[in-house]
Amino acid sequence: MSLQEIDLRLESAGLTGEVAALVGEAELRREKFYAAGLGLRYPRYIASDPAVFHAALRFLEDEGYLRGKVFCEWGSGFGIATCIAALCGFEAHGIEIEEELFDLATGLASDQGIPVEFLNLSYLPDGYDESEGVGGKDLIIPEYLNTRDGSVPRPVYDGLDPDEVDLFYVYPWPGQERMMMDLFREVASPGAVLLMYNGEGEIAAYLYDEAEEDY
Repeated sequence: MSLQEIDLRLESAGLTGEVAALVGEAELRREKFYAAGLGLRYPRYIASDPAVFHAALRFLEDEGYLRGKVFCEWGSGFGIATCIAALCGFEAHGIEIEEELFDLATGLASDQGIPVEFLNLSYLPDGYDESEGVGGKDLIIPEYLNTRDGSVPRPVYDGLDPDEVDLFYVYPWPGQERMMMDLFREVASPGAVLLMYNGEGEIAAYLYDEAEEDY
């Protein structure tokens, strides 16, 4: 199995309508969150650019790269990207391990009337782990899951089957990029897409196909 990078060609159109209203409300809540000093509890939480995410999401859909409309965000934070996906017609799921951020995301979606599901757990399924490696994080894969021949159960997220997810989204901490790509290859099914925000407006997308790994 290999990941093929998708050539994203994004237009710099601004956000409008419900998406703009959502992002505006989310920014107000984020400002209050940081003004209260709560951001010190989560120094690793940094929001991605919602306009860039929205443009990439629309490009992938308009250009036919997505086989379906099930979305999952790893480390959803305030839930902005997950909510944007829902407003764009996706069955949207966000995974967030920090309970306080999970509550804030759930509250934002509920108050805005946006149908999403947030899961308060780790984006690493049971049995997986991460470790410091050369140049960043390495994914530790449980030996009993090192097969896709159907002889062992596939990982699930509290009922959400990663095999059914069409688009994964993540904003990795520096050094986690390769680990996220490895995790995507492990839990996703062929035909799924990984969208990865790399900071400062940079974003990349990868299609998971059935060709032999080439790197």
